[in-house]
Amino acid sequence: MALSAINQRRLTNFKRNRRGYVSAWIFLILVVVTLFAELLANDKPIIASYKGEILFPLLVDYPETKFGGFLAVTQYRSTSIQNEINANGWMVWPLVRYSHRTVNSALPVPAPAPPSWMMERSEVCSRYSQGVEDPQCVFGNTHILGTDDQGRDVFARLVHGFRISVLFGLTLTVLSSIVGVVAGAVQGYFGGWTDLLFQRFIEIWTSIPSLYLLLIISSVIAPSFWVLMTILLLFSWVSLVGVVRAEFLRGRNFEYVNAARALGVGNIAIMFKHLLPNAMVATVTFMPFLLAGSIGTLTSLDFLGFGLPPGSPSLGEMLAQGKNNLQAPWLGLTGFFSISIMLTLLVFAGEAVRDAFDPRKTFG
Repeated sequence: MALSAINQRRLTNFKRNRRGYVSAWIFLILVVVTLFAELLANDKPIIASYKGEILFPLLVDYPETKFGGFLAVTQYRSTSIQNEINANGWMVWPLVRYSHRTVNSALPVPAPAPPSWMMERSEVCSRYSQGVEDPQCVFGNTHILGTDDQGRDVFARLVHGFRISVLFGLTLTVLSSIVGVVAGAVQGYFGGWTDLLFQRFIEIWTSIPSLYLLLIISSVIAPSFWVLMTILLLFSWVSLVGVVRAEFLRGRNFEYVNAARALGVGNIAIMFKHLLPNAMVATVTFMPFLLAGSIGTLTSLDFLGFGLPPGSPSLGEMLAQGKNNLQAPWLGLTGFFSISIMLTLLVFAGEAVRDAFDPRKTFG
């Protein structure tokens, strides 16, 4: 479908902001890659062949009895299981043979262990390979970013933590936008006492110290993805009300709106069919920054210990581990650079979106 002239101009302006355009593509690639985090870092083979049968351990939990063991759940990192499968077939492993929950009990040094490339090769390979496949070092069995203080692979937790942060931020941004747009539309379109009462309510609501309230609720209610989502949604929707309200206040008395009223068009149809497209310009421009703020809020709560349940892969939890283990700088540096790069890409992409929707913005 061909783009309209105004959308073509917006797309051209977006592409001409090279920094934002490249940042948007880099962020999109990172999101798509981390959506398949299980294919990058997992303690189960992606696919395996055993005695002529094709197996999918990543999707199906096979009992260990299938491979001559006795446990209900197969531990594919076990030397005996790997030798049995390799003797009767083959396995295709992910890039890193650790999930975000896997604890390596055979570290050559006490946890947190440094990245493998910082240690002697003979020391790394003699312990990490555990006699599997080859006495030399197996790439997937090494920790390219080291381990945390519980012996879990930092790269695996970084990939899964990035995915959770982005999905959480996107979900919160979409839900906040829906609530904020509806509230702002009702205020701006009807005006009068409706607008006045809503404004007083928002002033009271925004005066509540949201961070302290979040900490109190999180300490009382067991934290989870959706519990945090609900709590943060209670406050994040307010940020969009102002821009949408202003657009509706400006446009509710335009001639085409008055003509629609004269023709008997209902208020809801006028609001969401005629006025909302104009208001969405300001909303879409603001959304990348709202996404960055949502990710930052989740990271802050995880850092303070009031975020996702314990054990969940989290960038904030990685920063907390870096603070508690200053002798392991790879923890703090990994968390810092991952969060910094993520938010920087979002801000640059947001600037490009803002330029694309700005009719006064021109590029030489």
